[in-house]
Amino acid sequence: MMTVLLMAAEPVATTASSGGISGADVIGFLRDLITVISLAGGLFFVLAGTIGVIRLPDFYTRLHAAGMTDTLGAELILFALIVQSDSWQVIAKLLLVAFFLFVTSPTATHAVAHAAYRAGEKPKLGPWRAPSIEDEG
Repeated sequence: MMTVLLMAAEPVATTASSGGISGADVIGFLRDLITVISLAGGLFFVLAGTIGVIRLPDFYTRLHAAGMTDTLGAELILFALIVQSDSWQVIAKLLLVAFFLFVTSPTATHAVAHAAYRAGEKPKLGPWRAPSIEDEG
């Protein structure tokens, strides 16, 4: 057991004693940088969607804000988790979650919007009026 630990620590000790920056350090820095950028983008879209749900005037625009939060914000956060993951099993699971979220979120948003429209919920759009349900044919 001790021999395995010493063999694993040898490359790190060699790099540290030479004083240079190794390729692993650069890759680790790039992974961290990509993670921070992706998390910041994801948090921005989640925050913008949350403010949109609170501030926008009608059901359809609020639904759009909620859909943006689910799709783009959550996908960027999942991407950051994928970049930081070291296990292929975890990466596969996160990719599966991202795929299902990418497919189901816009579909659910569209289904809810269509159901609200069929129920008679009218958008507040100023002088422009949405076509009536009878016009859909």
